[in-house]
Amino acid sequence: MDERLIVTASPHITAAATTRKMMGTVVLALMPCVLASAIIFGMRALVLEIVTTAACVLFEYLYTRLMKKPNPVGDLSAVVTGLILALNFPVSLPLWIGVVGAFVAIVITKQLFGGLGMNFANPALVGRIVLFTGFAARMTSWVYPDSAVGQLSSATPLQVSDLSQVDLIDLFMGNHGGVLGETCVLACLIGFVILVATKVISPAIPVAYVGTVFVCFLLTGNGLHFALAEIMAGGLMFGAVFMATDYVTSPFTLKGKIVYGVFIGIVTFAIRYFGSMAEGVSYSILLGNLVTPYINDLTHQTPLGYVKPAKKAKEG
Repeated sequence: MDERLIVTASPHITAAATTRKMMGTVVLALMPCVLASAIIFGMRALVLEIVTTAACVLFEYLYTRLMKKPNPVGDLSAVVTGLILALNFPVSLPLWIGVVGAFVAIVITKQLFGGLGMNFANPALVGRIVLFTGFAARMTSWVYPDSAVGQLSSATPLQVSDLSQVDLIDLFMGNHGGVLGETCVLACLIGFVILVATKVISPAIPVAYVGTVFVCFLLTGNGLHFALAEIMAGGLMFGAVFMATDYVTSPFTLKGKIVYGVFIGIVTFAIRYFGSMAEGVSYSILLGNLVTPYINDLTHQTPLGYVKPAKKAKEG
């Protein structure tokens, strides 16, 4: 007889999915971005990714040992955090700063709030924002591919004065400067297909997010090319696929996911179009993480068989 106490709401569904399997699939989906970063920026990219990921795993292991808690390293969540964090770095970032980011992500954002499932925001996202605030010059020190030509040889796409003149193929293939994971749109889309095909994520948030930004920029009257360039430039695709879809910090229901995606899309558009900051993805997703509890409350599912009190009284 199974004597485990189940405290979740019914009905209960037994599935073969585990945290380790899901996180392993996310690692697999991140591999195209890792490979693209090595091809575009060289082996230094792999070194930075390995060091940052190893630091995340080590900090999680040491903290749990120090606090006499169960060791969660085997669930691969720290590996996912380390890879996503590293893919938010420029290739020239000193390794020790990557280790600082790993400490912020794992110890401060994840473990101090109770560990996996208890963090208020995506750990990798918070790590990136803290580093961007504390080491702004280092975090924006771009190294450009040797093959980059024209306008993209001297600036990241979002720093170009006229995005309508930027080659969309260069944006799609990653032939420009930027952080390791954001440059190659093709790699992000391959990861998206893997995650959706394996049902690790729902396409609702990425589609709603990217679609909202695309429509908003299309409505500015600057043309289709400009709108397409905006959704392929910067960290929008990477953030939409790997950061906005975090289980813990995104809404539960389909309606909530759509509302969440539209919300962070509007915020991203507002920051990019009206603000002085060229990017905006990280701050938009962080704000979305913070309002997720309210979105969950407003879009919660109606219990099966529930009848509104007013309607019930009228029928009686």
